[in-house]
Amino acid sequence: MSQLMIISMLLFFVLTVPVAISIGLASIVGVQVAGINWLVIAQKIYASLDSYPLVAIPFFILAGNLMEAGGISTRMVNFAKSLVGNMQGGLACSCVITCMIFAAVAGSSVATTFAVGAILIPAMVKHGYPKPFAASLQATSAELGVIIPPSVPMILFAVSTETDVGELFIAGILPGILIALALVLYVWLYAKRHGYGKNDGEGRLGIWESFKQAWLALLMPVIILGGIYGGIFTPTEASVVAVVYALIVSIFIYRTIGFGQLSETFRKTVIATAVIMFVIANAGLFGFLLNRAGVPNALGEWLSMLFSDKVAFLLGVNIALFFIGMFIETSASIVVLAPLLLPVAIKFGVDPTHFGIIMVVNLALGMITPPFGVNLFAACTVAKLPIEKLIKPLLPFVGVTVLCLMIITYVPEISLILRDLAYR
Repeated sequence: MSQLMIISMLLFFVLTVPVAISIGLASIVGVQVAGINWLVIAQKIYASLDSYPLVAIPFFILAGNLMEAGGISTRMVNFAKSLVGNMQGGLACSCVITCMIFAAVAGSSVATTFAVGAILIPAMVKHGYPKPFAASLQATSAELGVIIPPSVPMILFAVSTETDVGELFIAGILPGILIALALVLYVWLYAKRHGYGKNDGEGRLGIWESFKQAWLALLMPVIILGGIYGGIFTPTEASVVAVVYALIVSIFIYRTIGFGQLSETFRKTVIATAVIMFVIANAGLFGFLLNRAGVPNALGEWLSMLFSDKVAFLLGVNIALFFIGMFIETSASIVVLAPLLLPVAIKFGVDPTHFGIIMVVNLALGMITPPFGVNLFAACTVAKLPIEKLIKPLLPFVGVTVLCLMIITYVPEISLILRDLAYR
């Protein structure tokens, strides 16, 4: 049964059937072959969505959309430019820093790409940076949206594997900062080498002036993350706080959006949420059938024979996830693969939280690698470029991120030190 399900799913992928529908159809094939009552389909789909932590997903998506519509991202960009914009390559560096700050609330890489890229890609082009480089930098920096908490993929991993969401959130902070610093170093060296960004300081606000304009926006991640780790509210409750805060700041303080404009923001949020929830629902049924067929145990035994130690196992998993992320959407990959791989990782002595960070960081690479990199398509839309123009300038960014992934994989303290201080 399991072999037929997997073959069916891959066949649907080849036929370009959407990922969620492919998983659902493959599950129906499994139900039919196994002779299971079809009522199980409805039961398992409902059970997959009947999870309290999943409530955070639509609210974090809505918070990110409100930040984009309410001009909060513009203030964050101006503040980041005030910090590093006076040095050569500072505008490119401010792209990374802005994405890191924006990610601390939005939890979505695509939202980060549109919100920040709409401002900084044209600005970088105006200052002489090649448009393909600017778009590639934006697409790569935006992946911080799923690494730095809060993160929708981290919530999905936690729900799929019964791991603590708060532990995953705090474990993602230092890996996200590591990747951000590596990207800043690369773009600074790139600008120095090619002579770009010598006039990046033009039009830059002073630090104090930009801080006065942006302090309410900058306070948002402090309230969210501080509230979670201060024990004031749970990650799910934090998502609601983020929405309320974004509404108050955007409508009543900055007055950048009115009540009439909220309908479009809500529409975008509903569509994005429905896509993710449809994937989760079908993947839950798919996972139930694989568990029923004994696939996790069989996979564990096979991987135990294939790899002799933890180092080899993690390398093999990273290589596999890298290629899987190129072809399968991140949410679907996590919901299907995490419950299968985590028990094997635990057998090899890998901490569950650390393994969650490895999966999220690795699959985030899939957002910037063809043929289905969602960040690439978003950045191409903003920059008005065909995707093939981004391939060459993108390769160094992928290399930098892969290097950081290897460090995160084999130096678990980067992910676990804050978790251990907060929870142990």
